[in-house]
Order: sequence, then structure tokens, then C-alpha cells
Amino acid sequence: MTRAHPRLSRASTRVASVAAMLALGAHLPLKAQSLAELYEAARAYDATYLAARALADSAQYRAAQADALKRPSVGFVANATRSDLDLPSTVSGGVTIPNSSGHRYANRVDGTVNASQPLLNRVSDATIAQAQRSLEVASADLETAEQDLIIRLAQAYFDVLGAQDNLATAQAGKKAIAEQLASAKRNFEVGTATITDTREAQARFDLATAQEIAADNDLRTKRIALDQLVGRTGVAPLPLAVPVQLPPVAPDDVGNWVNEADQQHPLVRKTRLGLEIARLETERARAADGPTVDLVGSVGGNRTTGSATTTPGNTLQSAIGVRLNMPLYTGGATQNRIKETLSLEDKARNDLEAARRGVAQGTRQAFFGVQSGKAQVSALEAAESSSKLALEATQLGYKVGVRVNLDVLNAQTQLYQTQRDLAKARYDVIVGGLRLRQASGQLKAADVGAVNSLLAK
Repeated sequence: MTRAHPRLSRASTRVASVAAMLALGAHLPLKAQSLAELYEAARAYDATYLAARALADSAQYRAAQADALKRPSVGFVANATRSDLDLPSTVSGGVTIPNSSGHRYANRVDGTVNASQPLLNRVSDATIAQAQRSLEVASADLETAEQDLIIRLAQAYFDVLGAQDNLATAQAGKKAIAEQLASAKRNFEVGTATITDTREAQARFDLATAQEIAADNDLRTKRIALDQLVGRTGVAPLPLAVPVQLPPVAPDDVGNWVNEADQQHPLVRKTRLGLEIARLETERARAADGPTVDLVGSVGGNRTTGSATTTPGNTLQSAIGVRLNMPLYTGGATQNRIKETLSLEDKARNDLEAARRGVAQGTRQAFFGVQSGKAQVSALEAAESSSKLALEATQLGYKVGVRVNLDVLNAQTQLYQTQRDLAKARYDVIVGGLRLRQASGQLKAADVGAVNSLLAK
């Protein structure tokens, strides 16, 4: 049995330092960035979000194009022509007599302004209504992209914090094992321990070194992912404030979350609009068999000159009227188009039902995931307290000679790992809360601020 009493106080100090490192971040820089700050950076840099926003911006112009179907249209047509006439010679008594008129020509310039104003066009009415629904679909798509950006950023943010905690745990464990290895070697040299203790400590130290290398590489990878998302280098997220206070899940009823999701979720809204668009498409198909009425008018004139023109001069003419277009027979195209759109209506209706069911299921899973995560946090908090007591008891047993160095080391390792797992569980609950709001369609930029308030200042 080996003893190293002076190291027991250092072990207790090391336990407290690891707990502080896990709570405040393994490497807290002089200038760390908050989640809200990085969210603004990501909104201005992330290519996926910017592409979705550009697509949403283009939707308003598509809707404006549809609105033009009910507005007047004016066009101008002009043309200019020149005619040349060579009069033939005449033959009289075998003698060719040239035509005294010679060469003749005529110039003509025409210009006409045509205008029309739709008076009755049910196809255009349905098209305009569809364009408005499509504009709302684009808004839902943009909202989905914004929610996805929040989730991706929050996940990357807390992934870095979790990787820092993991590295801190690996480094603290390695340091403790290194001290135990040094102690085992000294005790072996003075004959109070066997070579087995030294080799066992060496094996644990080598394993801890490998774990530290893996943890360091994982942290680098997580940092690169966060940097890529926000368009910065060397991003350092703020850790959670101490003591950690996780927000409650409100309302505490999964049914309320599901009901909100059925009304607000962008996917449900989008598929519901898709059903409306499909119905309007059926209206368009039916309207194609009906009449269209337009108010039409034109103003034009021409100017003619030249030797071949009998009445040179200017002419001006205008006309106004109503144009009726009534399809009489389309070869069955209209009837088959109606049948096609009715089938597409059924598809859109089933798409809506599938979206509602999928969103409801996702909301329930997210809700129970957060509830389970909070229970896990409570269990790990209790485990942390128990591990601290177990370490203190093991250290006391070591002092009185009933425990060995390896027992102290195991108790320290258990506490470090519990603190690491507790920190990760807290991160998972925070991100899970955001995912729950996303699953129910309620995730907004303000929720980033709510999470940001949980971070250290």
C-alpha cells in the first residue's frame, strides 16, 4: 500500500479547479463572443440562409408579374417600306421606244399604338390568387431557413463548449494519473510498491494521453465548424453563467405544443397553402372553358410619298371596342386538364395530412426529449454531489490506510467524468429547448436572446 498524503490536498484543489473549468469553459479568452453576437454574424454570412432569403425576395416580383395580368397593356408597332417600279420600254414598228416615265418609287411609314384592358378573365384571377399564395409559401420557406440557422448555430456553439469540457476533463485526468505514475515509480524505487503498480499507472497514463489527443482534435474540429458558420476565425463562445439555471419548459403539456405546431409550423402552413394553390389550379382549368372580355383600342397613322404614289400624304386612324374570346371546342384538353388538377388536389390534401402528422410526431419527440434531458440533468447533479462525497471518503480512507492511490484516482476520474457529462446534458437541454420550439414552429430570433441570457457576461 502506497501513501502520498501531501498530494491529497492537491487532489481536492484539482477537483475544484476542474469543476470551475467545466462551468466557465476550459479556455476562456479575453474576448469571447455571445450567441446573439454570433447569430447576427451568421445571418450576414451563412450561404444557405442568404440563398433562402434571396429566393424569398424574388417571390414578391413573381407576384407582381401576376398582378400585371389585370392591368392595361400598351404596345407600339412601326414599319417602313419602299417600293421601286421600273416601267418597261415599248416596241413600235420594230423600233424600241423607251418609257418616258422611267423609274418610279413609293415610300410608306406606318405607326400604330395598341392598348388593351382585361375586363373579364377568370384564368387571370386564379393566377393572381395563386401568386399571392406562392408569396406566403416563400415567407414560410424563409422562416424555416431562419429557424434552421438558429439550430445549426446553437448546436455548433454548444458543441465547442462541450468539446472544451471534454478536453478539460482529459487534461485533468491525465495530470492526476501523471502524479500517480510518479508516485508509483518512487514507491517502487524505495521498495514499498511492486512493478505491477507502476505498469498499471503507466498504462492508464498512456490511455489518458491518447484521450487528450482525441479531445484536442475534436475541439479543433468543432471550432472550425463554428468559424465556418459565422465567417470568423478563432471564435470563442461564452460559457454558461454559474450557477446554471436552465429555463423551464412552458407550457408543461405536450398537447399545447402540438396544437401550436399545427397552426404555426412553417411546413404545415406551406402544405396548407399548397392545397389552396391546387384548388386554384382547378379553378383555372375550369375557367379556361369560359369567355374572356377585353377592352381594346388603337391609334395609328401612315405617311406615303414617292412618284409611284397616286395620293401622297398622311393618314390617321383610331379604333376602340370590346373583344370577346369564347372557346368552343378544345379537343378534350380542358376536360382532361380539370381531371388532372383534381388528382393533384388529392395529392396536396394528402401532403398536408402527412405534414401535420409528421410535425405532431416531431413535436412530441422534441418535448419528451427535453423532459428526459432535464431529468438527466437532475440525476447528474445528484451524481456529482455523490461523487464529491465518494472522493472525500476515499481520500479519508487513504489517509487511514484502508484505500490506495488507485482508489483515489478512480474516484477523481469518476467525478471529472460526471461533471463533464452534467455540462453536456445541460447543453443538450438548452439546444433541445430550441429544437422543441422549432418543431412546434415557434422558434424566433428572440429565443436566441433568451439562451444568450444564460451565458456568462
